[in-house]
Amino acid sequence: MSTQFRLPLAAAPTYAREDFVVSPSNAEAVAAVDAWPDWPEGRLALVGPAGCGKTHLARAWARAVDGLVIEGDAVVDLPALRGRPVLVEDADQRAAGPFGETLFHILNMAGVDGGTVLLTGRTAPVGWGTAVPDLRSRLNALPVATLAEPDDAVLTAVLQRAFAADYWKPEPDFYPYLLSRLPRSAAEVQAMAALLIEAAADGRRAMTKALAREVLGDFEGDED
Repeated sequence: MSTQFRLPLAAAPTYAREDFVVSPSNAEAVAAVDAWPDWPEGRLALVGPAGCGKTHLARAWARAVDGLVIEGDAVVDLPALRGRPVLVEDADQRAAGPFGETLFHILNMAGVDGGTVLLTGRTAPVGWGTAVPDLRSRLNALPVATLAEPDDAVLTAVLQRAFAADYWKPEPDFYPYLLSRLPRSAAEVQAMAALLIEAAADGRRAMTKALAREVLGDFEGDED
């Protein structure tokens, strides 16, 4: 694969569940999330590398179940969480700090009065740092759903949807050419699609590998 790109996102993501592509790389994790509310003790951790779709799947779940989303430095009103579905984003990065005590209480509330909690992180909870001893045991016991890096089926579908929205129909060999040169990230693939659509529209050009080479700055490989 070529050098990794960091591309600007064209628009804020919608996290619509119908836009989440299910494939062998994520089917088991999707099934685990969809098993709600029958999660063990009302808890589930959704983990995987950056760009694998954790936030998309988790936010789609939260929307579907009218869940409360906790992210960043938000102040948490613990009593308001009782009996509610709760999503804690980036829990792996927050468990070791002051939020650890709050996370301990959130996990304790799961399974009480119908409350449930979904945590997202890049690694399994057994490896998360924390200064709260009782939280350590809770994290170690969490059931885990793991998302792998998006496979070609997912990333091709992401590209096809983006191009179809602007009425572009690249030739089939365009997709493997482009995917072999991009990071395995749905967000960055979407960003590249936006750049390609803009370049094609500005130059009134077809969506071809030649155009992709110019946008990527990659002038090696097959001729168009």
